[in-house]
Amino acid sequence: MSATSGIDAGGRPAAAAALPRQLVWLAAALAAWVLLYWRLEAAAGWLTASAFGLSRRTALGSAVQFFLYETPKVLLLLTLVVFGVGIVRSFFSPERTRAMLAGRREATGSVLAALLGVVTPFCSCSAVPLFIGFVTTGVPLGVTFSFLVSAPMVNEVALALLFGLFGWKIAALYAGTGLAVAVAAGIVIGRLRLERWVEPWVYRVKAGGEGPAEERLRWTDRLAAGREAVRDIVARVWPYVVAGIAVGAGIHGYVPQDFMASFMGREAWWSVPLAVLIGIPLYSNAAGIVPIVQALLGKGAALGTVLAFMMSVIALSLPEMVILRKVLTVRLIAVFVAVVGAGILAVGYLFNLLL
Repeated sequence: MSATSGIDAGGRPAAAAALPRQLVWLAAALAAWVLLYWRLEAAAGWLTASAFGLSRRTALGSAVQFFLYETPKVLLLLTLVVFGVGIVRSFFSPERTRAMLAGRREATGSVLAALLGVVTPFCSCSAVPLFIGFVTTGVPLGVTFSFLVSAPMVNEVALALLFGLFGWKIAALYAGTGLAVAVAAGIVIGRLRLERWVEPWVYRVKAGGEGPAEERLRWTDRLAAGREAVRDIVARVWPYVVAGIAVGAGIHGYVPQDFMASFMGREAWWSVPLAVLIGIPLYSNAAGIVPIVQALLGKGAALGTVLAFMMSVIALSLPEMVILRKVLTVRLIAVFVAVVGAGILAVGYLFNLLL
């Protein structure tokens, strides 16, 4: 094959020749994934009882089996979903995303921004540079806030783990309420007309021109984007996964159920705001917090309270506020926290009332 022509010996483009081979490897990897996932529970039980000599009836044995089962399960789910979303994300470059949002009406733009947040960087801190780019290219402020809320809170990691640990109903419930909070926050902030509380230098930044035309990616490139997303994201979040599951295992094995039910149960009216206040100073992401959520629910905590806790940890983290301070005044950050916090409280109380 010529290095300059990109044509193989059979006269086909190199990328087209490589695609069938990559698809074969992908099919083999998916088959191995299914086999591993199917045998996880049995393997965790065997290791706990045989390799470590622990009974599941003891607190230590229960915690160890929880850890041995949930850790590979979560990592397998994370790998699969991040790979798929990496492919989807290859269709949404920052330039294309900005173009889709610019010029939209406020309500329509907020809905679209919240949906786009699902397939863009899931870390709240990594979403801030895109937030700045949106503002400098004329995207309405409320629309950008819908994106800023949705990107970390309703992301592929959160949905994959919630689906794997609790099933599709809880995952859909979280996605729907999270998107509702993001859209409502964007509309409210947009209606308040708070552009004057953005740091002046942001509007002095000149957005670049149209830039070079986007190259049309081949499917070999999109598969490569999926693999790169796995290498990047999983490599960054696996310590949070292990730490979160370790904490969850301790809660699962050692924390009395009655204690958690009284502390985060639906009967105590103050449990939801307390959960939000506890969650804001904590810094974690979905990979670290979802296993803890699973353990809390297993010990009798109310679903609405736990969802409010999770949303506050992911969407209102202190590191995000520190980064946002570079582009927003303290007053606008306070409005952002108040509006999003009110939405999270509403979610918590609603689901404690209904479920």
